Amino acid sequence: MKTINVTVVRVYITESSHLLGKLVNYLKDDAKVRGVTVFRGISGYGDDKKLHAASLVDLSLNLPLVIEFFDNKNKITAVIKKLNTILKPEHIIFWNAEANEHDL
Repeated sequence: MKTINVTVVRVYITESSHLLGKLVNYLKDDAKVRGVTVFRGISGYGDDKKLHAASLVDLSLNLPLVIEFFDNKNKITAVIKKLNTILKPEHIIFWNAEANEHDL
């Protein structure tokens, strides 16, 4: 099996940040990364240590969201540079990985 080197990125936000649409549209339309997945957490906290959790009595939710995507290192470097102008420090993590290459 052939593999290619990629960089995987995770971006951490909350629903109340109202950044989800803006970030996904940027990744799809402008950055044109290979694909994006958004995970909605049921509980979590950030720098302020305020717990964001789902319960049956919640009318409006402020749950944690994780946006995950990958592409080649050069493209991801440019994407992270742009995201750093939008997001708080340390809300982006990334690592090198391998993906199986499409055999034609």
